[in-house]
Amino acid sequence: MAQRRLELYGTLGPACQREETLEGMFRAGMTGIRLNLSHVALADCGQWLDSYFAAARRVGHTPLLLIDLQGPELRVGKLASPIPLPPGGEVVLGAGGIPVPPLIFPALAPGQQVLLDDGALLLEVVSAGADAARCRVVRGGLLQSRKSIALPGCGLRPPTLTQADLENLAIAAQCGVTGVMQPFVRDQEDLLTLRRALEAAGAGHVRLFAKLENRMGVRDLPEFLDEADEIIIARGDLGNDLPLYELPGVQKQVASLCRRAGKPFMVVTQLLHSMHHSPVPTRAEVSDIFNAVLDGASSLMLTGETAAGEYPVEAMAWLANTARAALAFAEENGL
Repeated sequence: MAQRRLELYGTLGPACQREETLEGMFRAGMTGIRLNLSHVALADCGQWLDSYFAAARRVGHTPLLLIDLQGPELRVGKLASPIPLPPGGEVVLGAGGIPVPPLIFPALAPGQQVLLDDGALLLEVVSAGADAARCRVVRGGLLQSRKSIALPGCGLRPPTLTQADLENLAIAAQCGVTGVMQPFVRDQEDLLTLRRALEAAGAGHVRLFAKLENRMGVRDLPEFLDEADEIIIARGDLGNDLPLYELPGVQKQVASLCRRAGKPFMVVTQLLHSMHHSPVPTRAEVSDIFNAVLDGASSLMLTGETAAGEYPVEAMAWLANTARAALAFAEENGL
């Protein structure tokens, strides 16, 4: 029996933008790359993409290119400079303070938690009005522009696609995009909206990846499973919307559902987080990758480890070697 194929993705960013680095990542086992369009427009990434496709040609590889849309994700606006948020201090969201989407203010009431930067920073609302909210800093740090905002327990519904998303989709086919990642999928309509936009852009052949990033998406997965080509267990924001100790169980639940339905799924976020600054991973990270493969993952993806980390090639090598070991173990043991 042929060993199953596993796609291994990196994320394109400043740390791996050079053609030589990307070639090294391909030789280490990378099969494709993700471009996060929450911070940049596809039209402005020509030089990065030229390097990526040139590296693929040098190793004789047919490259996969995924674009990760902005979608209905909530983000901090553009900051003039990073803002320090000391624990115990106070900060204003909105008018006169940190720029945030106006959509969030009806959901802000005293006691509401506000998670920033994938949960690295935690605020608690003290008082709120129509265009501003005063918050206490519970878990502090340095806030950068365009970092994510999550409001646990709030059922906000921003539009499926932003204007920037539509502009990116319009040139996706000519840029060599093979897959589109739709963030925060809530229901079937999100995926149908994206599918229609792809077809209108002449990119109906592009694969559709549905990101599970909140409880709603996990709960309603059976209803939209058929509309996606692949499911993504996106553990960053998903881990913001539920207690972290519940996240492994949710990952197992989604993996089981996808296996039964014959639907490919990807596991992503912090697979090798320590390798931002370390040339070797932790034992826990290696175990995490190994078990994701044993659970049936068809794809694994590195994010900041390759986009901004100090060891992008080494990180890809550890991902690939661990995944290969897991595939071999599964085959030897009939799993």
